[in-house]
Amino acid sequence: MKKAFYTVFTLALLAALAAAFLLFAPKTHPDPYRLRIGGGQGIGTAAARLQADGIVYNRHILTAAAYFLGIHNKLHAGSYKLPQRVSAWQILQRLKQGNSDTVSVRIAEGSRFSQMRQAIAQTADLQHDTAAWSDEQILKAVDPQATGSPEGLFAPDTYETEAGGSDLQIYRLAYRTMRRNLDRAWEERQSGLPYKTPYEMLTLASIIEKETGHPDDRRHVAAVFVNRLNSGMKLQTDPAVIYGMGKAYTGRIRKADLQRDTPYNTYTRAGLTPTPIALPGKAALEAAAHPSAEQYLYFVSQMDGSGKSAFSHTLDEHNAAVRRYILKQK
Repeated sequence: MKKAFYTVFTLALLAALAAAFLLFAPKTHPDPYRLRIGGGQGIGTAAARLQADGIVYNRHILTAAAYFLGIHNKLHAGSYKLPQRVSAWQILQRLKQGNSDTVSVRIAEGSRFSQMRQAIAQTADLQHDTAAWSDEQILKAVDPQATGSPEGLFAPDTYETEAGGSDLQIYRLAYRTMRRNLDRAWEERQSGLPYKTPYEMLTLASIIEKETGHPDDRRHVAAVFVNRLNSGMKLQTDPAVIYGMGKAYTGRIRKADLQRDTPYNTYTRAGLTPTPIALPGKAALEAAAHPSAEQYLYFVSQMDGSGKSAFSHTLDEHNAAVRRYILKQK
C-alpha cells in the first residue's frame, strides 16, 4: 500500500514538475513575435497558434494556466510584441495586463458612417480626439479638399494603430483605403455602365452592399440596378428608403414610408441616391464595376435562411417569385 502511494506521489510530482517547466521555462526564438488577439477571441485559439508557431511548449498547459488566472475569456483585442526569449507564464502575464502595442478596430461592411464613429468611440486605448467633432470636421481633417457627406467614403476593414494614438489615424487609414479600392474598381470597370463619376459607382456599390451579402448574388443585384438605371426605371430599393427615414425607422417599412418623398426614397425618385447609404466593401465595389450580363430587372429574397435571392426578367416572373417565396403559395 505504501509502495503504491509513493509511486502515485512520485508520478504526480514528476507531472507537476513537467507542467511547471512547460509553463515557466522560456523558449528562445530567432526574432520577436507578434501575437494578434481579435475581438472576442478566447485563449484556446491564441494558445493553438502560439504552439503551432513554436512560441510555447504546450498549448494545453498555457490554456489551463489561463483558466487558473481567470483570463481565458477576458483577452484584450490588440497586437502584442513578444521578446525573442519568453515563457508561457510571461505571455499570460502580458495578456492579463492587456497592454497591447497596437489597437485593433473592426469596421463591418455595410456599416453607416455613424456606426463607424460609434465603433471607434467605444475602442479603448485610443486617444479620442474627434469625439466632439462633426462628421464634416472629420472629413476635412482626412482630406481638406473633400466636401459633403462622409457616408461611403471610408472602407470597412480591420485597422490597427498604435495604442494611445489618435482615433483620427483610423479615419485616415480607412479613407485612404477606400480611395485606393474605388480608384482601382473605377479604372477596371466594364464599359456601358450608367455612372458618370467614381462617386456614382460608389453610391450604387453601397446599395448593393445593403441589398445582399451573398457572394453569388452580388453581380446579379448589380445587374438589376444597372439595367434599371439604363432603362429609366426607379431603383425601388428598401435600404435607401430606410436610410432616408433616419431615426424614424423603427424596424419595418410601412406603405406610408414608401410614399413619403425624401431624397433617398427610390420609390418616388428616379436615379441614384444623393450620397452612398453605407460603407461598401471591396466585393460590392467589384460588383458595381462588373455587373453580370443578365437582363434582370427584379429580385426577391428566397426567405430560406441562405441569404440568396430569386431574380426575374419580367414583372410577371417577379410576381410569381413573390407568391412562391414571400407568400409561400405554390
